[in-house]
Order: sequence, then C-alpha cells, then structure tokens
Amino acid sequence: MTPIYATLILIAILALGDYISIITKAKVPMLFVCLFGYLILVWSGMPKDLISISTLGPLGGMLVPILIVHMGTLIPFNQIKEQWRSIVVALIGLVIAGGFILLIISPIFGYNKAVAGCAPVLGGIIAALVTADGLKAVGHPELLVIAMAILGIQGLVGMPIASNVLKKYAVLIKEKIKRGEITSDSVSKEKVTEEIQYGTDENPSPKYKALVPRKFEVDTIMLFKLLLGGALAFFLGKITPIPYSIWALFIGMVGAYFGLYRGKMLNRANSFGLAMAALIILVLGSMNNVTFKLFTTQLPAILSILAIGTVGLLLGGVIGAKIVKWPKELSIPVVLTAEFGFPGNYLISDEVARSTGSNKKERDIIMDKILPPMLVGGYTTVTITSIIIASILIKTLH
Repeated sequence: MTPIYATLILIAILALGDYISIITKAKVPMLFVCLFGYLILVWSGMPKDLISISTLGPLGGMLVPILIVHMGTLIPFNQIKEQWRSIVVALIGLVIAGGFILLIISPIFGYNKAVAGCAPVLGGIIAALVTADGLKAVGHPELLVIAMAILGIQGLVGMPIASNVLKKYAVLIKEKIKRGEITSDSVSKEKVTEEIQYGTDENPSPKYKALVPRKFEVDTIMLFKLLLGGALAFFLGKITPIPYSIWALFIGMVGAYFGLYRGKMLNRANSFGLAMAALIILVLGSMNNVTFKLFTTQLPAILSILAIGTVGLLLGGVIGAKIVKWPKELSIPVVLTAEFGFPGNYLISDEVARSTGSNKKERDIIMDKILPPMLVGGYTTVTITSIIIASILIKTLH
C-alpha cells in the first residue's frame, strides 16, 4: 500500500458520500455515508493504518486551527447586524439543547458521555473535533464513537423537520404575496448568498478597507496569512487558559473586520476542498478503534442524546420566536441548522422556495425572506457558538 493508493481509497469514500448527498438532495448527509461506510470497511478487515499511510490524517490535524480562523471570516459584520434575530434565536436554542443534554443525559449515562454528544448536536465537525481532543486528553477515547456517530446521523433528523416547518412559513409568505402585503425585495437571492458566503468583494467589514492590496491576494499569501493566524492561536492557547479554538475564531473575526482577511479566505485561496477532505479523513481516523460491539453498546446513549438535543432545539425555537417576535415556523428551522449547517441550510431554502412558489416572482420573494436567516443561523451555530461551547465543555471533562 502506497500513499497514492491509500489516498485514492479514502477520497473515493468521500466522493461516494457527496454523490449520495447530491442525488438525495442532502436528505442523506455526506458525513453519514462517509463515517458508516468507513466503519463497514474497517469491520470488514480494511487496514487501520490506511489514513496514516495516506498522510492526510496529520494534514487534517494541522489544519484545524487554520479552518477555525477561516470560519471566523465567514459572516460579514453588516449581516450580523441585519440578522440579529437569527443569532438570538440560534443562541437560545443552543443553550436550551445543551442544558437538556447535560441535565438529562448525565444522570443516566454519565457526564462525559453527555459532553461527548453535546458539541456535535450543537453544531458541526470542528466542535466535534475539539471535543474529541478533550476526550483523548482525559483518557476516554472510547467515547469518540458517540461524538462521531451523532455527527454522522443528526442531519437525518434535523433536515426533514426543518424542511417541513420552513415550508409552512413559505406558505404564509405566499399568502401575503397574493394579498399584496409583500412585494419583490431589491436584493436577489444570488446577492444575498454571495454576501453571506463570501463577504463583499474587498472585505466583509462595512467600515475598513482591506489592508493588503488586491494584487497581492494570491493563493500563497492568503494561505500564509491563515497559517499565521492559526499558529498565533495555537501559541496563545498554550500560554493562556483560553483554548486555541476560541483564539482562532477571534483572530479570524477580528482579522476580517480590520481588513487583514477577506471573506471566506480558504475558498478564495482555492484550498477549502482539500482542507475539508483532510479534516473529514481525520474524523474517519477517530473511528479506527470502534468495534461493532462498542458501537452497539453506545447506541442507546447516541440515540438518547440526539433525541433530547433535538427536543431542546425545537423548544429553543419556540421560545426564541416569542422573544424576538418571529413566527415559530421560521425560528425553528433557523435553530435546527445546528444539526446540519451549510450547505444543508441553503439546499433546504432553495427546495422550499421552488416547491412553494407558483412562479419565478413568488419563488424569488420566498427565497429572499428565508435564505438570509437560515444562512446566518447556520453559521452562528456551526461556527461561533458551537466552538465556544465545545471549548468550554472539554475543560470540565474528568
């Protein structure tokens, strides 16, 4: 087995996951196919050193702080201001869901298992990896199966619920369009998506211009700036009680605001695809020692955490709707983005708009109304808040 053959096998698993996700319109999440496809191969006798042979595992580990810096550049500050309701609702949902998991799961399955499952329910692959590092550090690597299994299957729960509830909100919008209460917005869905996903052409900050002239924003210089931020975060994490993950997020957000970084830096450097592939392969490597017996043993805890966390998110959506004076048909899907993030939030919004609108005008208006809060809600849960919560929780492991 050589590195190129090992890499070919691993990337084939990722490609299969993306293929199935595409043809099912994300109803079957890519991570679900990858994680359980890899587990089946390991249980069938595939060499466990495949990832180390490919060299992509160490690469993924090195890229974690860089990816978190990148995540800090994702949401332009002007969008945060405009979509404050999305952020408030998402935060309420995360706090309630996290509290439910810790309070209900801890007495039944133990505190460490509750923490292991809390981060992925509250949002995303990076938060799960932060928790995984903490579990290894305190000598509980066997609990990794809880975090990674939830990471793989939670989209199967969150996406259908979010889609059905959001469709009800789209129907309400459609009725208002027919009554003449809502007219076409000036911002197209393409512009909304581009600004939230990439930031403005120069910089996501509405106040400051980019510090580095555009002609110098080539791939290598952008990668250097990201690596510099990641290395600084790692250093600060060593000399302060604050975890490197929080430092990396802070460096990314502040760097974007003051013009050191542009929006969605890794994408601009044409490196996001490889970075995410290496990161997912790092996640797959965490499953190497998960036997079929261990998986089935932890299954009651996995399903219980996922069920209780989802109930907490739903309740948070209802309470958040009352606080910010939003319809619950919008706030619930926004909160549930914690369980699938991007691109699931975009795909659901697009599918709901297409299936509800009777013509292009209606579809565009519906999309303009539902897409911005769904995207900002997703980035609030999967980037900022979940990383902070995971970084705090791992300090309490024992």
